[in-house]
Amino acid sequence: MVRVNNLQPSKKNILKNIKLPLWLIKIFNYEYWNWIVFYIPILPYWLYLAARTRSLTFFTNVDTFIEMGGFFGESKIDILEKIPPEYLPKAVFVQKNTKVSEILMKLKETQIPFPIVCKPDVGERGFHVEKVLDEANLVDYLTLNDTDFIIQEFIDFEIELGVLYYRFPDEPQGKISSITRKKFLSVTGDGKSTIDELMQQSTRARFQLESTRKRLGVGIEEILPKNKERLLEPIGNHCRGTMFLDNNFLINSNLDKIFDKISLPIEGFHYGRFDMKVKSVEDLYEGKNIRILELNGVSSEPGHIYDPNFSLWKAYRDLAKHWKVLADISIIQRKKGFEPIPFGILWGVVKEHFSNK
Repeated sequence: MVRVNNLQPSKKNILKNIKLPLWLIKIFNYEYWNWIVFYIPILPYWLYLAARTRSLTFFTNVDTFIEMGGFFGESKIDILEKIPPEYLPKAVFVQKNTKVSEILMKLKETQIPFPIVCKPDVGERGFHVEKVLDEANLVDYLTLNDTDFIIQEFIDFEIELGVLYYRFPDEPQGKISSITRKKFLSVTGDGKSTIDELMQQSTRARFQLESTRKRLGVGIEEILPKNKERLLEPIGNHCRGTMFLDNNFLINSNLDKIFDKISLPIEGFHYGRFDMKVKSVEDLYEGKNIRILELNGVSSEPGHIYDPNFSLWKAYRDLAKHWKVLADISIIQRKKGFEPIPFGILWGVVKEHFSNK
């Protein structure tokens, strides 16, 4: 006798196999929202802070060592040169239209081997940041990039973090307010599915499917052995599939002191996020084997708010706390004679940038 029920898939399995449209997933998961949409609900609080500080651009006088406080259009190499060198990867600055032979000579002189990381000197949200494997890849990168850019040695430390730190002017100690750990986009083989099929089984990977198909070509049809993990995206940007995880449990007073040591030599720096790699958590607490890839100024977000397990309410709460810190620092800076950039000038720079896109 045949049991009909055994032939019927369970409701749970049916739901598991349903692939919701990506646009629907975006609606119910704020980490995928367009940044403009995400910020609209909190604009009233920004206006309150603007009234309190008597400036719509109060944030632009917080970090005086960066143009416009690092809100927009800052040079990455100018910032990196202000960080103590023991915390930096090897790097070279390359002007646009530089010949490949000249770049290779710079790499040789600086002792930077392939693979390397190339990124625009003025960039945003991971645009044109690429891991370049060899000379042929470098030629390909140059055909797509027509701006000044930075080449950094590739740091193969497994842990990548975003550490947001602030310090009030004239105070000797600062505080870490956010630590985000980055989990790079990857798939794990089952011995029978292609990389393409494995990506289609992951919501996060589906957002990157078309770009990965283009990058890997026929390689995306490779079948991975069971339990073999394949890294799909080596660049730790959220818009490229990286998962941001709340690691605020790592914060303690000892770690605050380590970032005081890193930050205090940077004159005029009061608020920003260090995007960095570290060999281990133990090394992080000892302040060694730290390599800072970038330092972002007042536009820095507390990345932990994009943890998939975070609620929207908590995200807005933590974002508002950080905006308040910016406003408090701005008020102190104004008393010291540092005025915010006039709104008209800031708006003109932003509008010119996007009109040239």
